[in-house]
Amino acid sequence: MNLYSKTAHKAALAAGRILLDNFGKVKADEIRQKSVADYISYVDETSEKKIIEIIRSDFPDHGILAEESGSDKQQNDYRWIIDPLDGTTNYLHSIPVFAVSIALEFKSEIICGVIYNPVANELFWAEKGGGSFLNNEPIRVSGTQRLSDSFIATGFPFKIKHLLKKYLKVFEAVFRESVGARRLGAAAIDLAYVACGRFDGFWEIGLNPWDIAAGIIIIEEAGGLVTDFWGTKNNLNCSYLIASNSIIHNSLGEIIRVEFPFYKSIAEGHNNE
Repeated sequence: MNLYSKTAHKAALAAGRILLDNFGKVKADEIRQKSVADYISYVDETSEKKIIEIIRSDFPDHGILAEESGSDKQQNDYRWIIDPLDGTTNYLHSIPVFAVSIALEFKSEIICGVIYNPVANELFWAEKGGGSFLNNEPIRVSGTQRLSDSFIATGFPFKIKHLLKKYLKVFEAVFRESVGARRLGAAAIDLAYVACGRFDGFWEIGLNPWDIAAGIIIIEEAGGLVTDFWGTKNNLNCSYLIASNSIIHNSLGEIIRVEFPFYKSIAEGHNNE
């Protein structure tokens, strides 16, 4: 494990302790609304502060992009991408499905990532060229060959409800063509579960870089594939994501592209997504 991964591990575990210590304890008057159907509490902020503190102590010159505090505009080839609490709505309703997600970019390439599920004490991680792991055990994506045999995860477009009709058409088609579909409410966990073969594939719209950065490298190092709906890899600037074991990727993409054929036509007029 290199120094970057050690820092990511340390930060994720520390943040996970904060999440567990406060789980079920957040009061209604301690919750603020950031935007429609998007909430924050002191737990998100405390977790993020701890992560940044640990990263800064080891790499003071690195850039940071974090969900709550944004980008620090640091001029450096290294940039940490942080989600201090993925699955906030679950967390605030005492549903034990949430995670910490931390990734590191070097010159726009993700070189390490960590997703930590503190409830299950499962730490998924990967380094570029080094494989993927769950705690200390290597993991691989599933070997499922056909979409009809696949178990698929997704997320609802709760921030971009103008696309709900398109999404529901895709959901119906995927549900009909697969073994089943699940919505856990934490994209980082969905991606980690693709990496270790629990899910065969995942798709969602309305995602941000901090939701997916760590998941991308963990899936790729586990032998899977992550693209936008139109086949571009490692596209953190696009909120439309497909992740899979790579074998079913094209079959899943074909269903999705019936409703989302062109990125340009979707992006125009929806720049606030």
